Amino acid sequence: MTRTGRTVHVVGVGMIPFTKPGASEPYTVMGMRAAQAALRDAGVDYAEVQQAYVGYVYGDSTAGQAAIYGVGLTGIPVFNVNNNCSTGSSALFLARQAVESGMVECAIALGFEQMQPGALKGAWDDRPSPMARFAEAMTEHQGFDAAAPRAAQFFGGAGRDYIRAHGIRPDTFGRISVKARQHAARNPLAVFRQTLTLEEVMAAPTVFDPLTRYQCCPPTCGAAAAVVCSAEFARRHGLDASVAIRAQAMTTDRPSTFDSGDMRRVVGYDMSVAAANQVYEAAGVGPEDLDVVELHDCFTANELITYEALGLTPEGTAERFILDGDNTYGGRVVTNPSGGLLSKGHPLGATGLAQCAELVWQLRGQAEQRQVEGARLALQHNLGLGGACVVTLYEKVGA
Repeated sequence: MTRTGRTVHVVGVGMIPFTKPGASEPYTVMGMRAAQAALRDAGVDYAEVQQAYVGYVYGDSTAGQAAIYGVGLTGIPVFNVNNNCSTGSSALFLARQAVESGMVECAIALGFEQMQPGALKGAWDDRPSPMARFAEAMTEHQGFDAAAPRAAQFFGGAGRDYIRAHGIRPDTFGRISVKARQHAARNPLAVFRQTLTLEEVMAAPTVFDPLTRYQCCPPTCGAAAAVVCSAEFARRHGLDASVAIRAQAMTTDRPSTFDSGDMRRVVGYDMSVAAANQVYEAAGVGPEDLDVVELHDCFTANELITYEALGLTPEGTAERFILDGDNTYGGRVVTNPSGGLLSKGHPLGATGLAQCAELVWQLRGQAEQRQVEGARLALQHNLGLGGACVVTLYEKVGA
């Protein structure tokens, strides 16, 4: 699972500004630029990198090579990773694992996506969909609305089930969008930086009750990357090793996803709980020790239920957590200081590595206007239906 070998350091991160579909460079250029930025940030020549893990969802096989080849042709193994929305952090998981095990000294994880406008859809209609079992569970529980985007029905349904269980106000979800835009206003890499009032969020067109348009992350194009290495490699090359991966876990679905009759579990709540608990146990810390969190806010409903899945607030108390401002600056833990997927957009393969970049900047004290003062422990949560959840704990080490 985690931390069975040597410590792995994140010595370089890079991210290009995300853009709306149709406005981006080709994926080959985006991926190359993000990888080059991470290598430049690390101070590592690509010739020193021993393996590359490259993630994307919408692309042909070996698109990873097509992107990384723009950086160099060194003959190293390049692994293509596709794990839906958790693709970027899955690539990071594999790169970390390669270094931690001693197989390599230095690896790069890269994620990119060149997306199309509109709701997500499958690429193939002549074979079973990997999401079929999830769709069946959803349809059995709440029906299917052919006029609404499928992803919004999954996560909107989770929001409905939370409302039924705990009686919260629908506009509580909207407050998450308000917070996201307030954070994004400080982030030059976010696509949507204009602040919104709660009234504006709630007055926007409904996508799938209780979610309005501003409560759904938009598809965007972009790329991000991270360079990881051993402590010895960092010392030998004089690299900044101030950020370490203290623990990391990946989980997939169990029977409760399909037989619980609860949309929160269909969209991965139990995967998130299991991954977070594995990380806390491996690191010997608890959620109360965290300073900053980047979590998977593809929809406001998922951010709310993830507060509880990660243990940031006890089950059934997320509304109070939000109303008290415990999810932002001056509260208990700053969540999504980047503005999250709601404001940055969600280029599927890049998202997990963009989260990584934000948290590394936070721990280095390089997050500028959105800096969380004194941040030393940072948690990342990246979820993909289908399914996989990766939770990563980063620590500021040394002076």
